[in-house]
Amino acid sequence: MTTERSEMPFLEHLEELRWRIIKSLLAVAIGASVVFLYIDPIFKILLAPATSLENPPSLQVLKVHGMFMIKWGIAFVGGLILGIPVITYQFWKFIAPGLLENERQYAFPVIIFSFLSFVVGVLFAYYIVIPFSLNFFTGMGYVDVANNFSINYYFSYILWILFSAGMLFELPVIVLILSLIGILTPAFMRQYRRHAVVTILILSALLTPPDPISLLMMSLPLMTLYEISIGISHIFGKKY
Repeated sequence: MTTERSEMPFLEHLEELRWRIIKSLLAVAIGASVVFLYIDPIFKILLAPATSLENPPSLQVLKVHGMFMIKWGIAFVGGLILGIPVITYQFWKFIAPGLLENERQYAFPVIIFSFLSFVVGVLFAYYIVIPFSLNFFTGMGYVDVANNFSINYYFSYILWILFSAGMLFELPVIVLILSLIGILTPAFMRQYRRHAVVTILILSALLTPPDPISLLMMSLPLMTLYEISIGISHIFGKKY
């Protein structure tokens, strides 16, 4: 087994980090451009949770530049999603010199795992969290008060939940990388399980809209992912 690790001066590390960040941002920009080419069908897909409600709200553009900002916001989030494989690869290449030779073989699985985890989080939010929360809140209306939503607020709500869910579902990937490095162990994760539950609740509260429904629907699967992550840490963690 090869145990050699390459060493690099601090300033070279900073220079490498700068180029890794530039390449990641370039990937996001290219992804955003690709998404913008298909912005109208994507726009329709994101409208579906509202238009498919039993009592669909009326969406209104209240700003002159409202639609322009919405479409570019959608393109940016889409660019982030498409750029995840490149971002993960750049991060992996940055930490790879500190890994053993046999640990570097996990690069491709980590990249795929990272992208799939984010997509699963987005799909979970789109098909479960968003429809449930929209049904709940529009159902609490009053007969003499119409549900007229600003389309800017609606898309901010939708995109934030989608992106937050994708990021939170990256938990197993983070655990995998930290376990390979040797920072996390199954024993450590079990010992601090209660602290993790509190952290998950706080993150869910910060990254989702301020309502208990979204909080619970995001926290419960994350707690399940935490337990799965303990198993991942056991499989891929350093053996001392």
